[in-house]
Amino acid sequence: MPVLTAPPAPTHELGATRFTSLATPSRGSQDTSVWSVEIAPDTPATPHTLTREEIFVVLAGKAAVQIGQASHAASVGDAIVVPPNVEFALANDGDEPLRLLCCLPVGGQARMGGGEPFTPPWAE
Repeated sequence: MPVLTAPPAPTHELGATRFTSLATPSRGSQDTSVWSVEIAPDTPATPHTLTREEIFVVLAGKAAVQIGQASHAASVGDAIVVPPNVEFALANDGDEPLRLLCCLPVGGQARMGGGEPFTPPWAE
């Protein structure tokens, strides 16, 4: 299927964060999962690691990014490259919703704290 029509509404919500699955194995992609995420202002970051590299592109707003021990700021048009097995956290650093496009290779998983790896439902 060469064109995957965008869902009419977010496909997953986690607190004040909304995820919209765009191209995922359950929607027809084979190698790469792509989704959009919208993070409301004042939403706390959720530190976690990934088993594969993940890339975020800022579409709107400002992001506060923690990758390992380093802090970064990202704004519209910036790409955030998160290496595997390095703790990171991403938060909205503005007064407007933070919107990002996210890409993760199929099979990439997240890990919270010392827990077991899992595939986020928006990447399935």
